[in-house]
Amino acid sequence: MIDRSLPLVDLHRHLDGCVRLETILDLGRRHGLPLPAWDVEGLRPHTQVSGRQPGVMEFIAKFRWMTGVMVDLDAVRRIAWERVEDARRECLDYVELRFSPWFMAEPHGLDPAGVVEAVADGVAAAARDLGQSVNLIGILSRTYGPVVAARELEALLAHRDRLVALDLAGDEAGFPGELFVEHFRRARDAGWHVTVHAGEADGPHSVRQAVEGLGAERIGHAVRAAEDPALLDLLAGRGVAIEANLTSNVQTSTVPDYASHPLRRFLERGLLATINSDDPGISGITLAHEVETAAPAAGLSPEQVRQARRNAVAAAFLDPGGRAALLNRGAPRV
Repeated sequence: MIDRSLPLVDLHRHLDGCVRLETILDLGRRHGLPLPAWDVEGLRPHTQVSGRQPGVMEFIAKFRWMTGVMVDLDAVRRIAWERVEDARRECLDYVELRFSPWFMAEPHGLDPAGVVEAVADGVAAAARDLGQSVNLIGILSRTYGPVVAARELEALLAHRDRLVALDLAGDEAGFPGELFVEHFRRARDAGWHVTVHAGEADGPHSVRQAVEGLGAERIGHAVRAAEDPALLDLLAGRGVAIEANLTSNVQTSTVPDYASHPLRRFLERGLLATINSDDPGISGITLAHEVETAAPAAGLSPEQVRQARRNAVAAAFLDPGGRAALLNRGAPRV
């Protein structure tokens, strides 16, 4: 059972990586889309990972039918609303949802700024209607390169007050962080926090560059940081948090199995490491699974699990008042 004396917090969850299968089917039927199957179980192999993939990009390919049904801004708004409802159903006390407007807009030629607005509207409406605490993080998809990323940044900046942070995700090895230094300078100037996917598909140098070159306050995944003790000292000294995603890292072959994941070592070293879900729709998991099943399989003791959950509260992109309110949350909501 989840220890409800601590808030249940997910800091690394992709909005476009957990679209309901039922929603994919419904939108597919309404808009005459060529889905690969027309029932939930038939669709599942096309959208969920059932075993280890060769790498991160093969895992990302599973997004195809999730973004493929975002045919218009109404669909985007609906999907955003449902992501908040899913967080509520999981009894999350706080969640940060991240999304790439370009990645979501591309399949049907939507306006990226319109996608940002639709996501923000859907999330805000659901948060209000359901009483869910949530913040949004914009993603620059590095896979498209720095020129497109600059256009994606403009779409996000058009709604800067509705986001709390900027992230960099996608093909880490093919498009290193050095290409995006100016993008993140502008993000910091806009008052956003910074989190960066790094150390997942590339080495510890990618993590160091994210911190020193992009100003990252949190690192998504950071698995390869474990290879460089000096880098771990840097992360500890600067208070940089780690957004660990256990099942996702096994499924992308970033680590061979749970027991090989460095999360326990991060915690033993005193790093601000946290437990998150990444893409629960693709991975077929919940945050509760990561806390109750994946974390013990990765060698975490009950106290280390509790510490990781306390770390999530400390690392959340909240102001002091929001953090205090989160800490004061009580029993699970129904």
